[in-house]
Order: sequence, then C-alpha cells, then structure tokens
Amino acid sequence: MDRELKRSIILDNYQNPYHRLRHDNDNSYLKLNSRNVSCIDNIDVYLKMNKDIIEDISFEGEACVISISTTSIMASTLKGKTIDEAIKIIESYDKMIEEEPYDEKILGEAIVYDDIAKQPSRKKCATLTWNGVYQKLISLKEKNNS
Repeated sequence: MDRELKRSIILDNYQNPYHRLRHDNDNSYLKLNSRNVSCIDNIDVYLKMNKDIIEDISFEGEACVISISTTSIMASTLKGKTIDEAIKIIESYDKMIEEEPYDEKILGEAIVYDDIAKQPSRKKCATLTWNGVYQKLISLKEKNNS
C-alpha cells in the first residue's frame, strides 16, 4: 500500500471515525477505559458480546490522530469476530507494531500502521485501545473456560 493511501485511510478514520458512539446507559455493553497518562489520549471502548462473538464495538473519547484512527479501524476489524479470532488479530497487530513476523492477511485496514515503528513515540498511541481490548478478551476467554 502506498504512503498516500495509508495517510488517506488514517485521516478518514480520524476525521470521520467509525463506531464512535457512547453506551454509558446500556448495561449490555462492557466498558473499558484506555488512557495514556503522558498525553491527552483517554478513550472508552464499549464491547457488546453475544456468547463469544463481538456483536458490537464502539468508542468515545479524546485522543490524538493515531489513537482515534487506530481505534476506529480496530472496531471495524473486530466487530463480528469471535474472542479467539479477535485475540489472534490483536496479537498479529502487536507483532506488526513491534516489527516481528505477523499475518498481514487478517489485519484489514490496520495494515496502514505497518511502519509506525519508524516513530517509536507513536507506538503507544497505535496500541493503546488494542491492548485494552486484548486484556478484556483474555479475561472473558478465561471466564468462559472456567
């Protein structure tokens, strides 16, 4: 993917984020907060589960271009996936960010961050909500297996 197309996808997901919706008054959603104490990034992610499937995922908050756009892309990528599928996608995304071998076929638009390692200070922005959702999914998986 060329640099201009990547930039266009990132800006589109920042300026017109998909799945940006607050669900504070809906108890069917699990709410998790991802916050970067060293900057403005503070995003609430809402997960609606149907057994082991992510039925819906949305977010609300204030953050930089990278954090908002990656969260928008994450929501589009993970919606409709099983817990196991989502965990695999997030692990592959994290490997990509860390410049380790990863499965690019499962990342969808998240592939636009394949060179974020060139800006080490932006890695935290690119993984903030992904890591929060990952921890919640691991917790749900462990709960379901017990």
